[in-house]
Amino acid sequence: MPFIQALLRSIGAALLLLASAPLHAAPDEDALGKAAGYPVARTRAEAFREPYLVGSFSAMDRVGPHCTLSPSADPLPLRTAAGETVLRYRFRGQTLSLDDYMQRQRATAVLVLKDGEIVAERYNYGRTAGMRMLSNSMAKTLVALAVGKALEEGAIRSLDDTAATYAPALAGTLYGETRIVNLMHMASGAQYVEDYSGFDDFARFNRSVSRLGAAAAARTITQRAAPQGERFNYASSETAMLGLVLRGATGQSLCDYVERRIWQPMGAEAEATWLINPVDGVEYAGGSFNATPHDYARLGWLLANDGELRGKAVVPREYLLDMTEAARQPERFRPGRMPYKGSTYLGYGLQTWLMPGSHRRFVLLGVYGQAIFVDPELKLVLVHLAVGKDASGDASGNHLGAERDALWRGIVAHYGAW
Repeated sequence: MPFIQALLRSIGAALLLLASAPLHAAPDEDALGKAAGYPVARTRAEAFREPYLVGSFSAMDRVGPHCTLSPSADPLPLRTAAGETVLRYRFRGQTLSLDDYMQRQRATAVLVLKDGEIVAERYNYGRTAGMRMLSNSMAKTLVALAVGKALEEGAIRSLDDTAATYAPALAGTLYGETRIVNLMHMASGAQYVEDYSGFDDFARFNRSVSRLGAAAAARTITQRAAPQGERFNYASSETAMLGLVLRGATGQSLCDYVERRIWQPMGAEAEATWLINPVDGVEYAGGSFNATPHDYARLGWLLANDGELRGKAVVPREYLLDMTEAARQPERFRPGRMPYKGSTYLGYGLQTWLMPGSHRRFVLLGVYGQAIFVDPELKLVLVHLAVGKDASGDASGNHLGAERDALWRGIVAHYGAW
């Protein structure tokens, strides 16, 4: 009987691998550099230009200096389901399949994990499961998990402490005087625009970081548009400040601390990398993390199990609920209440996006289409990596964000109810 079960799993894995291969041309593959073998950019700025997106987003640690997170000595196995699960979704009056999705949207990798098993997996543009792919702002939730561990260990005494309590270089700055919990909620009140236009405060702050380092760049943010804690305003600079808080509180680099407290304990199978700023040697905390799709699935699985793995709490469950439970957030940060880009669809916990619905669901999001959706009740995870035509996902008219949301809803509907 065990032999038959093993044989069925081997056959299932082979079928899933076969199913993951694209049957048709991927969207915009010529514009994305297919003829040149999807080249990797020479600089970080070039990496976000269309001919280099595919190659760079799966080799970003070849573009700039980085630190390395070693995998676990005992990786968590990801089982492959005995057969491919047929998943469908509705979008703009059509019923569509996962294969349809891969032909319609510029996804590089899509993986669905249910009850610890990979039930569907697809790749475009010649990408493979072994490639380290760029997180963009999904990394922010990793930073939040590290804050939770530092809080558990007493390195951070309270989220009500100010950032400067642990990062003295921030003393006298707006961010230094902001409580950690308000940085976690993206609610410093700072006057700051992040719209990826290239002319916004995000671009201005990043230029300062490149010249001066993160702590010095904090001094360029000087005005509050609202009292801290009152209003959500997405600002990657606030995660950069959390990175400095962690470095000061733990006496370790973000890379080392996440490796030992999160990455290895969750059972990562492969090395991950985090790009660092050569000016100050500090990680780009708000993004620039790179890992394989399977290890992103392991991260999602840890979150789906409320921080527990193999009977051990990697992250305290109560803290994880503080991060991801809508009812634990001030009402103004909950789905259906929080204004963001003309919508109140999503809410925001602690460096994590919150979704509406009948029970707790949340998502790690990064520009250009990166996402890890998590449904703890259904023990369901969707890893979605992409090279969207624009940073926000929908501005180009390709509707990546909207169709990705429809795909997630279809997957949830296959196993439960929204």
